[in-house]
Amino acid sequence: MSEAAAWRVPGRVEVLGKHTDYAGGNVLVCAASQAVTAVARPLTVRDAAGCGLRARSAAFPGTVSLVPGVEPDLPAGHWGRYVATAWKRLRANFGALPPAELTFSSDLPLASGMSSSSALVVASALALADLAGLRETELWASELGDDRLAWASYLASVENGSTFRSLVGRAGVGTRGGSEDHTGMLCSHPGQLGQFGFDPVARHRHVPLPHDHVFVVAVSGVSAEKTGAALADYNRASDATTAALSAWNAATGRGDRSLAAAVRSTPDALGRLMALLDDETLRTRVDHFVRESELFVPAAADALERGDLTGFGAVTATSQRLAETLLGNQVPETIALARTARELGAVAASAFGAGFGGSVWALLARSDAESFATAWLDRHTRGFPVRAAAASVIVTEADRAAERVHASALAEAGSL
Repeated sequence: MSEAAAWRVPGRVEVLGKHTDYAGGNVLVCAASQAVTAVARPLTVRDAAGCGLRARSAAFPGTVSLVPGVEPDLPAGHWGRYVATAWKRLRANFGALPPAELTFSSDLPLASGMSSSSALVVASALALADLAGLRETELWASELGDDRLAWASYLASVENGSTFRSLVGRAGVGTRGGSEDHTGMLCSHPGQLGQFGFDPVARHRHVPLPHDHVFVVAVSGVSAEKTGAALADYNRASDATTAALSAWNAATGRGDRSLAAAVRSTPDALGRLMALLDDETLRTRVDHFVRESELFVPAAADALERGDLTGFGAVTATSQRLAETLLGNQVPETIALARTARELGAVAASAFGAGFGGSVWALLARSDAESFATAWLDRHTRGFPVRAAAASVIVTEADRAAERVHASALAEAGSL
């Protein structure tokens, strides 16, 4: 066992790919500059006193103490639920872990849509795994190895409760999501957007952002906490894809694993699927998925590859419009933020994340970022004064992926 282990795990900006990953579709994503850092240290027998894990942070409220075999009494949406989920799944898959203390520092806002929840899961799991030496075990080597795409898929299964290869699932955090967030955090390249697909999980390409452009992210002030009030809405969108796929497999006798596999199976598959669905809600869900995954994501990546920011902006504007009219995961605050970003001169803008709150990104020249951010937030808080206390803006890059923090930086990373 190591004396200490730490991981810095960034948030992510989902540029395009609204509710596509768990259906096997395509996304365009990058790591953010803001991150969660988790430092794991062993607890002595006396300090542990029956406690398996103690987690604390100045960035998040309260201290969490976890005892093997005892369900923690944590309210819905509490940050400790993500830590507890990671700890319990590692124990279930790899055996008992040494008593440990996790200390978190973060400049990534909670429930902002930048996936602080998944960052907590990933940072907790990787720091605890390194502290316990799990990456040196035969089981880790056989199922995960050094393949970050595999790590992302496994850590997504930790969060959603599913089984990954031989690593049996157990209760997750309650969402039935995919692995886009975890993939963006673990597999991004600085200065680039990654196009990834999820049936099978694959890195399709990385495309460069103009080096003189940055993202400004507006946090709407409407919580996007996936274990809180938005859980039912989030899962409703996921369940619709499952229902459409089940109808397809039942009607065709196929065993496609995802909606993406179904619509790609034959040239006429989409038409056949739409014809057999008599529920308009399911038809609308399929329509949105195909446009977002199969059309918008590749078209936006193509535009960036040829340096066509006007074309990129047009694709993202259409994606935003259909999120409002077809996917239905937008709220008045995010709709207004996307519109006013373009009115204030952003090259492109779109809501992102699970939706039903959260954030909107805007892409613009680095030299204009600070003045734009001020004007954007002012416009938002004047339009929605009830959100003023919780709304904020963040300037972020397409930045580097998650990385282990080495011994020389542990003291600083764990000081908060």
